[in-house]
Amino acid sequence: MVSLLVVEDEDRIASFLAKGLRAHGYGVEWVRSGREALERATHPHISLVILDLGLPDLDGLEVLTGLRERGATVPVLVLSARGRVDDRVIGLNLGADDYVTKPFAFEELLARVRANLRPRIPVPPNTLLRVGGIGVDLLLRRVTIDGRPVSLSAREFSLLKTFVTHPRQVLSRQELLSMAWGMQFDPRTNLVDVYVSYLRRKLGEHVIETVHGAGYCLRIDPPAPSPGGAEQA
Repeated sequence: MVSLLVVEDEDRIASFLAKGLRAHGYGVEWVRSGREALERATHPHISLVILDLGLPDLDGLEVLTGLRERGATVPVLVLSARGRVDDRVIGLNLGADDYVTKPFAFEELLARVRANLRPRIPVPPNTLLRVGGIGVDLLLRRVTIDGRPVSLSAREFSLLKTFVTHPRQVLSRQELLSMAWGMQFDPRTNLVDVYVSYLRRKLGEHVIETVHGAGYCLRIDPPAPSPGGAEQA
């Protein structure tokens, strides 16, 4: 039986989660504090952590940071009332695999749990993609631009990988959310725009082109110079 760790200090929510998840065949352990979470989440029988952020001792983000600093690779699904884009970006950058805001629909949460428990498809060794001046090593998760190494977060790398594997293709925000991060489209979020901005800062403003009304496209060729010698925006 797959075991899930629910980290939640509100008894009502934790009881609801445990009952629903057990009804779908999952084993559920429940802890109320961040320190308990750090201790239990690293046990090998735990397959996924559902993590609240508003805990009574350690903040959930501290728990997430502590797990990743210890090298824990267990998938973490954040379940929090902190629903602003900035909150979600911070959680994902710190190593969360998914982020669901409260109030939530249990069926959606269940679908996210199933998605994060799917076996990861192994990447073939020595897989190196080159598009224009961009080099992406899928095995070592390294990126270079014109031979210069560039440090990317996990979320930035996943987004760039999606662009590099679909060169010259216009990708909508909905497609990017799904292909890069396995997330459902939310018309209220600008998460894709935020991460495209991050990539532009690190790789160059002209690497990813905005296609108005359609989405974004990885630009392979450098932009043509304007008559005055300056690059076009």
